[in-house]
Amino acid sequence: MDLTRLRLLVELERLGTMAAVSETTGMGTSAVSKHFAVLEREAGTQLLVPDGRRVRLTPAGHRLARHAVDILARADAARAELAGEGEPVGQVDLVSFVSVSGPIVLPAVRRLQSDHPGIEVRLIEHEPDEALELLQSGAVDLGLVYDYSLVPRRFPGTLTLRPIGTEPLLLSQPSGGAATSRIMTRRRLSGLAEASWIANSRGSDEDELVRRMCAGAGFAPRIRHRIDNLEIVEQVVAAGMGVGVMPKLAAAARRGVVHSPLGELGGTRRISLASSTGGWSWRPIALLARYLWDAARGVLDDTAPAPPVSGGAQLAGDPEPPLG
Repeated sequence: MDLTRLRLLVELERLGTMAAVSETTGMGTSAVSKHFAVLEREAGTQLLVPDGRRVRLTPAGHRLARHAVDILARADAARAELAGEGEPVGQVDLVSFVSVSGPIVLPAVRRLQSDHPGIEVRLIEHEPDEALELLQSGAVDLGLVYDYSLVPRRFPGTLTLRPIGTEPLLLSQPSGGAATSRIMTRRRLSGLAEASWIANSRGSDEDELVRRMCAGAGFAPRIRHRIDNLEIVEQVVAAGMGVGVMPKLAAAARRGVVHSPLGELGGTRRISLASSTGGWSWRPIALLARYLWDAARGVLDDTAPAPPVSGGAQLAGDPEPPLG
């Protein structure tokens, strides 16, 4: 049913006459009458009956008018929410990867839900390949994804990416073979030509990263182990069974393991927010993105400018107003 016709019905119940409705809305009485005739066809029942020179609402007309009050209020609330007015409400499905969950995602979500309890965030964990599929299908609303500066990823054109920041990559090796965490050089890396390298089970970008890095040192790596859990990777390294590339956020102090910065040899891991191009205009998504950026400021390097938030929203402690 058309919202304009429902508004006319509410006004007729309130004012009592077609002439009063016409005067209040600025429509001619003939136009008002035609709207009611269409509304009766849409409702499939008689809403008005003649009452002398006037009309009055039937019981069905009164009932529809009461429903219309609720419908119009909901429509007005939806318009206000999408326009950035009032308190944002809604569920946002966020897909992210494991190493950002503790330092970035959880602090951001806790703070968001404290400031905006009407926003509910559902967390899903996936690596970028699976995350991008979910984003493209519309199964999730917002994603944290990454790629490597040495292996740039081609992201789908249906998604809009907003960089958050970067983190350095480290070489995780048994401490018996490296007493310090000095920055890795090509010469030092070439000494690992016979080592057993660890990669994940998915191959793809991670394999290509290891191959390009080692190619720069003059050898092809022997990938012997394929392990997805980064904590298990560290345990395998501590056992002296291999070496592997570790993002800084996932590297933890562990006996038997030393982490050597790879510097330019390994490049950086670049972390971005991704959503459908139209998704950024919905305020709950934009607010969650902003809180994630805020949590990342003290964790990641080269933090990008803050994502914009519509409606003039600003986080406590912001150094500057949101962009956009």
